[in-house]
Amino acid sequence: MSYQYQVLLKNGTVVDPVNQRKGLLDVAIANGKVAEVAPDINFSLAQECFDVRDSYVVPGIIDLHIHASSWWGGRFSHKMMAQAGVTTALDMAGPIESVLDIARDNGVGLSLACVQCVRPGYTVKGADPDRDELEDLLYSSLRGGAIGLKILGGHYPLTPEATARTIEVVNGNGAYIAFHVGTSATESNIEGLLEAVELAKGYPIHLAHINSYCRGRIRPYMAETEEAIAVLERNPNVFSESYLSPINGTSAKFSRGVLESKATEICLKAGGFDVSEQGMEEAIMAGWAQINMEAGGKIVLATGKRAVKFWRQKGTDTTVSFKMNPPEPRIRLVTAKRGSGEFVVDCISTDGGQIPRNVTVEMGLSLVRLQALSIDEFVIKTSRNPAQILGLKNKGHFSIGADADISVIDLDRQRPIMSLSGGNVIMFKGHVCGKGCRIITTPDGEAHIREKGLESTVIDPAVTPFCRR
Repeated sequence: MSYQYQVLLKNGTVVDPVNQRKGLLDVAIANGKVAEVAPDINFSLAQECFDVRDSYVVPGIIDLHIHASSWWGGRFSHKMMAQAGVTTALDMAGPIESVLDIARDNGVGLSLACVQCVRPGYTVKGADPDRDELEDLLYSSLRGGAIGLKILGGHYPLTPEATARTIEVVNGNGAYIAFHVGTSATESNIEGLLEAVELAKGYPIHLAHINSYCRGRIRPYMAETEEAIAVLERNPNVFSESYLSPINGTSAKFSRGVLESKATEICLKAGGFDVSEQGMEEAIMAGWAQINMEAGGKIVLATGKRAVKFWRQKGTDTTVSFKMNPPEPRIRLVTAKRGSGEFVVDCISTDGGQIPRNVTVEMGLSLVRLQALSIDEFVIKTSRNPAQILGLKNKGHFSIGADADISVIDLDRQRPIMSLSGGNVIMFKGHVCGKGCRIITTPDGEAHIREKGLESTVIDPAVTPFCRR
C-alpha cells in the first residue's frame, strides 16, 4: 500500500511561535520533512500514527551547549540527550575527532555540531599563541568538521592578548567563536564576563553559560546577575545561553599532583577543601564533589568510597560536579528580556550531554507551570533561537518543508515522552531507538565527515544571524 505520509502525530497541542500556531493540530511528516499541519488529518494516510493527546508538540529541542567527546562527555552522551528530548546539539569543546568517532559509534539519530577547544599544551603550545598558530588551529579544525573554536578561559586560560587575537582570527575567517570567560588576568566570574565583552571588540561571539558568572564570588550574586544582564543588553554582538541545573561540570584530573582546571580549583576552595588530590578525595567523601560515574548505561552523580575508587581507577581523569549555582540567578537570567521583548540570554542550554544535567524540559517546564515563561517562550529559547544562531533555517519551526525535528513533551509531568529527528523516531517514552548522527559542519569539513561515514548538514557561520544581529 502506498502512503502519503511517513509519520502522523495526532491530537497534540502544537506550539510553533515562528508561524504563530498554537492549538490542537496534527502534524504529518513525509520524506523527513513537515508535510502538513492541520486539524484532524486522516490517520489512514500515514504509514505510522501516534496519538499524542494531552501532550505538547514542539519544534525539536536544540541544546547550544553540551559535551559529547571522550574528554568531556563520552559514549553515553547521545543516549542521554535523546532521553532528555534533544534533537540537535552543539558540542562546546571537542576534540572534534573524538566527537566524530563517538557520533559514528554511538549515535542515536541526533544532529550535532562542534567547536574545537583552544587549550594551552594541547591544541596550542602555550597561553599566548600567535596569529599563525591560531589560524593553523582554526583551519585544521574546520577541515576536521568543526564549525569554529572555543576559548576555555575559565578552565585553561590564555593571556588577554591571545584571547582577543583568537576572537579576531576566528571572526576574520567567518567561523563560529565561543568563550567560557576568563583569561590569565581574570577568572570565570563577573569580572571575567566584563573583560570578555571588552576583548570581543564588537565581534559576534557566543558567551557560554552566563549563570556560571553570577555565583557571588565578587559581589552579591543578584548584583552580579543584574550587571550581567545590563552588559548583555548593551552589547548585541554577544549571543548567550544559561542553564537551569544547580550543578556544574568540570575536570577532576590532576597531573603530577597539580589540578589542571582553574574552574575546579575555584569549586574546591568554595567548599573549603584544599586544592590537592587529598582535598579532592575529602570533597568526594563529604558529598561536595560529585564524580560523574558510569552506571547502568548512563552517567550518574556519585560520592563516597565508591566514587573515590572510580576516580582513582580512572587516574583522576573524570568529570566532577559541584552544586555551585544558586537558584535566583538561574531564574532571573532565563526570564530577563530586552526592551524589544527579545530575551537577554538567548537560549536555555544544559552544559550537559553525558554530564548528568540534561534538565531543559524538566526545569524549563517548571517555569512554564509557574508562568515565569509561556510555552511559546519556552520554544523560542529552546528551539527557535538556537536554530537561528547556528544558521539552521529548516529547524526551530513547523513550516511546510521544514526538518521534521520534533519533541513531544508532557507539561504536567515535566518530561519528554517522544522525539523525532528528520522524521525518524529516536526516543519513545524514555526508550532510545534512533541510529546514526548528522554532523553540522562548514563546506571545509564536509569531505572529512563523509570519510568518517557520517551524514552532514552544511552551514556558513559568516552569514547566519549570529554574525548579523
